[in-house]
Amino acid sequence: MSRTILITGAARRVGRAIALGLVQPGDQVAVHYHTSAAEAAAVVDELQAAGAESASFGADLTAAADVEALAAGVNDCFGQLDVVVATAAVFRRTPWTAVSEDDWDFHMDANLKATFLLVRAVAPRMNEGGVIVTFGDWAGERAYTDYLPYCVSKAGVIALSKALAQELAPRVRVNCVCPGTILPPPDATEDGLKRIAEMTPLKRIGSPDDAVAAVKFFVEGSDFTSGSVLHIDGGRAIVNNSRA
Repeated sequence: MSRTILITGAARRVGRAIALGLVQPGDQVAVHYHTSAAEAAAVVDELQAAGAESASFGADLTAAADVEALAAGVNDCFGQLDVVVATAAVFRRTPWTAVSEDDWDFHMDANLKATFLLVRAVAPRMNEGGVIVTFGDWAGERAYTDYLPYCVSKAGVIALSKALAQELAPRVRVNCVCPGTILPPPDATEDGLKRIAEMTPLKRIGSPDDAVAAVKFFVEGSDFTSGSVLHIDGGRAIVNNSRA
């Protein structure tokens, strides 16, 4: 059975992996991007080659008018939504002694406010039985040093997801994926990655395939999950360690 799917941040990294890994032939897929138009177009080409109907949509998810236009545009193009996956996020190091108001707003707007604005816009345009998957972070429950605004913003996403699951039930299910290190930043060093792996109970770093599997579980694996939080972090959330 074909589905209409919107994936935010789908032009790059984990969002791209989810778009390519979740979609089945016959699906209709809206690929959201902010500034990565060329990369989004390439994802659309890959999805179409795999048998899905696809188009890209640009929007600043921190701006309510942009988000409303995105939801309306996807609705006009493909009809009512079945699945929304909100992967778009920002992440930057902010030592406590140097945290600025801009650092706070940067993370809260892009990670927490944007998720709220997106769900507010798409929920009325979703079919009954629809699924929303948000992206938190294990650090939203076990904060680590030097990333305070990021950790707080992701804690907010976790709480928001649980509240939305209450508000949108029973028509739409809302669940949250909380990744650990599954796709290191481009500037990650080999020593840094080894250190992270050593602090992880499973002694390794994950992959985007782990995020794809988590999203598939919430979308396809069970229709009796809502308000759930799934960690894909190799066990890092249970370690008594506050370092990233």
